[in-house]
Amino acid sequence: MKEAVVIKSFPNGIALRLDAELPFDKLLEVIGYKFSEARGFFGNATMALSIEGRRVSDAEELCILDAISENSDLHIICLVGQDGETEKKFVKAISHMENKFAEEEKDGQFYRGSLKNRDVLETENSIIMLGDVHPGSAVISAKNIIVLGGLYGEAYAGGNGREGAFVAALEMLPERIKIGDFKYRPNSKQAKKVLQPKVRPKIAYVKNERIILDTLTKDLLSTF
Repeated sequence: MKEAVVIKSFPNGIALRLDAELPFDKLLEVIGYKFSEARGFFGNATMALSIEGRRVSDAEELCILDAISENSDLHIICLVGQDGETEKKFVKAISHMENKFAEEEKDGQFYRGSLKNRDVLETENSIIMLGDVHPGSAVISAKNIIVLGGLYGEAYAGGNGREGAFVAALEMLPERIKIGDFKYRPNSKQAKKVLQPKVRPKIAYVKNERIILDTLTKDLLSTF
């Protein structure tokens, strides 16, 4: 008999293969049971999640994440496609940075949720944000910023004036970035660019007295 839910792992992530026909409420029950049974095996690891075998809505994705959270100690940092090489590299880079935060910055923090309607999130610590920064909203840190989602609004890193800070995002199409005393604003052509669903992880940092936007890799992040 075909299993309704199959859990498989890939580097820094979990692939959740779901039955395409089972009613969603029944599927959630099975997901909860599976992760409850595997709680000790996964521990409190930080991973990405790939959902396969069934098309799910945004609301259903949230329900799945809640079921995993309620029945395990896992930290799901983002949803990815298992076969996307760029996405895998991004997950590895973020995993590396989370470990670095834990080792070097005990006061580093996580924030789960999106900023919209001119919301402003401000902290003195480095921050990993699980959500989007919508146009008109801003995230501000005295140190570094990682957005596990889209940066479509504003980001201010190195608020204490330090140039070595950075801003990284899964989708980097900001209205404005400021790092230390340096500013970046996309030109009008970039600002009008239509958002695409494809993941384009990038990092912004200061080099030669200007802000550079570069492809995000583990090797690049390790230099900060």
